[in-house]
Amino acid sequence: MLHLIISTQSFVFLMLASFLAGFLDAIAGGGGLITIPAYLISGLPVHMVYACNKFASSCGTAIATLRYYRNKMVDIPVGLLAAAGAFVCSAVAAKIVLVLDAHTLKTMLLVILPVAAVITLINKNMGNDNHSDRFGKRKKYAFSVLIGGLIGLYDGLFGPGTGTFALIAFCLILKYDMRTATGNAKFLNLASNCASLAVYILAGTVYWKVAIPAAVLNICGNYAGAGVAIKKGAAVIRKMLIVVIVLLFIKVIYDMFFFNDTATTEIYTLSLHDALPI
Repeated sequence: MLHLIISTQSFVFLMLASFLAGFLDAIAGGGGLITIPAYLISGLPVHMVYACNKFASSCGTAIATLRYYRNKMVDIPVGLLAAAGAFVCSAVAAKIVLVLDAHTLKTMLLVILPVAAVITLINKNMGNDNHSDRFGKRKKYAFSVLIGGLIGLYDGLFGPGTGTFALIAFCLILKYDMRTATGNAKFLNLASNCASLAVYILAGTVYWKVAIPAAVLNICGNYAGAGVAIKKGAAVIRKMLIVVIVLLFIKVIYDMFFFNDTATTEIYTLSLHDALPI
């Protein structure tokens, strides 16, 4: 059985990152942009990084989803249909990835991300009010599947920021207010997270001694973030959207020009005099 020793400083850093990621994720998505680098810096093997992150984020997302639901800011049928569309299209995207060059996909994002930022900044009224009732049930449900399909394709092709793009899609296409759009996006994320988390658990790659405390902090962050979004509404969500889009843009630039996929190594942070065995 693998036994890791992570320095106290790294452990504290990871817990703080988990809280901050949960807070950001509950408002505008993109929490993984914070936690994935934090897990890697803390010294976890790469295969455990994604498993632990998925467990912690799934727990946090469940709490955020519940809080949005209790405040009547989740449309359950819409979320379910979007999740179904995402599930099918993410599988299709996995096939596309096999024939598309990764550099091409990231180049596409360099165009998509600035466009998303401009849309969010220019459209000051986007998500201020809920106008989803202008759609009939059939049309709304059809668009829900479409949104889920688009998000599933993005998730399968690239991954980070799926909740962010789901939020934007629910606002632009189905005319939800930003709070309900965020709640729907959380529901979609929760469904997809649970499916992939089951795979990680069955594979035995979740390192529970790290994942459980990280999940507790992520839950706290998600609870606090959902509260801020529910109270402040579109004003704060729009600002967080821009933050996440900028972080995504930086990540794409880094991956394209500075990160060497073939040079990925498993880093262990060991400290004999100041270590926390976990």
